[in-house]
This record gives sequence, structure tokens and C-alpha cells, in this order.
Amino acid sequence: MEHPAIRVVIVEDDPDWLRGLHSYLQKEPDIEVVGQASSGEAAVELLEKTEADVVLMDVMMSDSPEGLWAAAEIVKCSGARVVMLSSMEEKEIIFEAFKAGAVDYMVKSNFTEIPQTIRSAYANRSSIHPSVAAQMREEFRRLKQLEHDVRVRELKNLLTPTEIQVLDLIEKGHTQTQIADKFVVSIRTIKVHVGNILKKLGGKSSKEAAQKAKDMGIL
Repeated sequence: MEHPAIRVVIVEDDPDWLRGLHSYLQKEPDIEVVGQASSGEAAVELLEKTEADVVLMDVMMSDSPEGLWAAAEIVKCSGARVVMLSSMEEKEIIFEAFKAGAVDYMVKSNFTEIPQTIRSAYANRSSIHPSVAAQMREEFRRLKQLEHDVRVRELKNLLTPTEIQVLDLIEKGHTQTQIADKFVVSIRTIKVHVGNILKKLGGKSSKEAAQKAKDMGIL
């Protein structure tokens, strides 16, 4: 039994690239180009009246990444799987493409792999293209670091300058009595500072809190 051709829509604002890709895909017996659009808005309108299995979506159109918006709309309103095409490998764009619901992201210079990417998307077997996988991992690491930096800044803002000094001395091995002598205050005052520190940072002891502060980069 012969399987029906995979129905593909191409969204691309460069007429030469659109014509070339259309011609290239027409040589594949199991792929049929059923529509094309040159803007995100036109693509969304086209998918409202055209049945498609896979959409090849250019990221940058009219000098803006409107392909991201269009991809999100198409994923919401149709069952088509969206593969993003771009000449760029910017981490932020790649990350936003997957957030929009794309199943893959391909750099246009890898155009010979597009037919197989279409087949994988149609069969729901898409994996992130190797050329962008490293970029994705780096972006996740960047976001994780950003999250860590925000958390450190929040904790630093919670702690008073005196509490940070107390933590620093505890981390360096000073006892609470020695810290009280250094600040010329009572041991009770230092214990109040330590109690406040433990409430803010958590931990079972002042040494544990000091180690946490050091590990996080607060000290």
C-alpha cells in the first residue's frame, strides 16, 4: 500500500531561497509542497485553510524574528509540526524557537538534510539537530547561571553588612567570642546576628551557613 506524501508548507521571504527549496523538495517522491507564504501573518492564514503535516518556517522575515510568533500560532491552531530554518545559530533565537513549539531547528546551510528532517518531524521522531544541540546546552547553562546570580543577589540583599562580616569571620574559623571581641560587642549581640543569618540562609549551624555563603559566592 502506497503511503500518502508528506504535505509541506514553506514560509520564507527570500524569493530565491523559496524557489530553490521548493524545487529541491519536489524531487522527493514522498514530499509534496502544498503551500508557501512570505510572512508570518500569511503563513498563519494559510494554515487555517490548508492541511499540512510539516511547516518549514524561516525565523527572520522583514528584518525581524516574526517566524517565532508565527510558529507559536501555527502550533496552537493546527496539528502541523514546525521546523525552524535560519542562517543564524544564535543561542537566544534557538531557545525561543523551541519555546514557541518547534520540533527542530536547522541552519540553512544544511539544506541537504531538510528532506530527512521533514520525514523525522512527520514521524514524530525529531531530535535536535547536532549543529544546534551544543548551542541549546550552552543556553541552558547560561540560564542556570543567571538563576544562580539572581538568587545570590537576593540573599546578599537580605543580609546586612554586619551579618556578612560575621559570616566571613566564621568561615575563616573565628569563634563567636572572638568575633564579639573584634567588634567590641557582647556575645549575645553576635548570637542575635547568627540567629538572623540562619533564618535568612538556612542551615543547622553558623559554620554550615558560612560554608553555604562561600559556596554561593556571597563571601
